[in-house]
Amino acid sequence: MSHRFDIGFLGGGQLARMSIQAAQRAGLRCLSLDAGGDTPASQIAPSLIGELTDIDKIAEVLRRCDRVTLENEFIRAEHIRAACELAKVSESKIVPGIDSLYTIQDKLRQRKALIQAGVPSPLAVPLTGDGEEAIEKIGFPMVLKVRFGGYDGKGTRYAKTYEDLLNLKPIWQSGDWLAEQFVPFTRELAVMVFIDEQGAGCFPTMETIQTDHVCDLVFPSGVDASDVAIAAIRAIHGRGLYGVEMFELPDGSFQINEIAPRPHNTGHYTLDWGGVSQFEQHVRLVMGWEVAKPEGKPACMANILGRVPSGYHVSAIQAALEIPGVYFHWYGKTAVKAGRKMGHLNAVGDDCVKNAVQARDRFFHAWTTPIH
Repeated sequence: MSHRFDIGFLGGGQLARMSIQAAQRAGLRCLSLDAGGDTPASQIAPSLIGELTDIDKIAEVLRRCDRVTLENEFIRAEHIRAACELAKVSESKIVPGIDSLYTIQDKLRQRKALIQAGVPSPLAVPLTGDGEEAIEKIGFPMVLKVRFGGYDGKGTRYAKTYEDLLNLKPIWQSGDWLAEQFVPFTRELAVMVFIDEQGAGCFPTMETIQTDHVCDLVFPSGVDASDVAIAAIRAIHGRGLYGVEMFELPDGSFQINEIAPRPHNTGHYTLDWGGVSQFEQHVRLVMGWEVAKPEGKPACMANILGRVPSGYHVSAIQAALEIPGVYFHWYGKTAVKAGRKMGHLNAVGDDCVKNAVQARDRFFHAWTTPIH
C-alpha cells in the first residue's frame, strides 16, 4: 500500500464510509485511519490501523494523501498541527481548517466565538470553584456540559436548583466543564452549511426529534434558518461542510446549539432526496471542486439504533423496504450494541415522515423477533 491517495480520512466510521462511497463514484482513491481493524470505512477502501491520538500515524496519512479530512471533531487540533509539521505538509490540505476545528473542539471557546460575532447563542461560563460564576451569571435552571468530546447527550447534565449543582459537583469539579443558559425552545432544527472561497450555502433547514439525546427523526421544518447557520460558520472562520444544530424559540427566532465540522447525522436524508448529497458536497469541498446547488424532494431520515438481542438485519431490511419510497443504509459495524447507530433509512415524498416511521417499525419488529 505504497501508492498515494486522493483523500485521507481521520476516522473510519459510518461518516467516513459514506464519504468514501461518494468519492469512489468520482474515481478518487481514499485511505482511512482508525484504531479498529474492521471498520465501516475499511470494508470498502484501504485503511491504516492506529489511534487517532497518534501523531506519527496522522502524519503518515498526511504524507500519503493529497487532501485530508475528518470524520469527527475529537482529534485535538494541536495534534493535527503537530502532524503537519512532522510530515512537512501545509495545513491548507486539511478540510475543515485547523483553526476552526480548534474553536469548535472546546464548547466554551465555540460559545465565546459565536457571541463575540453577534450570533445568537446561549451564554456560557466556565464551571469552576463552587460554581459561583455560573450561579451569578447563568442562574437556574442551567445546562452543564463537558467542554471537550461530548456528543449525543454524553457529557451533558441539568441543574434546576442549587442542590442539583452540588449533587453533580463530583462530576464537574475536576474541571473542563461549562455552565450555560437553559433555552426554552419549541423545537430543534439543523442545517448543513457548505462554505469555500466562492461563498456559502445551505441544505434545507430540517426539524430533528431527539430521543434520549440521540437524533431519532429528521424531516423538513418549513422554516429557513440559513442566515443564522451561515453566520455561525463565518464566526468560527469555517471552510468546508458543517452541521449546525440550533433551537427555535417561541418567537420564531433561532439560537445556535452546537456545530460539527463534518457530515452530520441530520444530513443523511440527502443520500436519497434526488439532489447532491451532503457526502458528495463534502468531497467536492475537500477537493476544491465546484459545489452543487442542493435541491431535492421532501425526505425523512430515521435512525436505526442497536437493540439487544437482535436478529439478522438483512431480512429486517426486506420488511422495511416493502413501504413505498424507502431506502436503507447499513453501516457494516461488527457488533450490535444497544443505542449504537447501526444504520438509517430514508423515506422520500409527501408522506415521508409517516412512511419512515412505519418502515422503521417493520424493521425493528423483524429484527428483534426470534426465528424459530
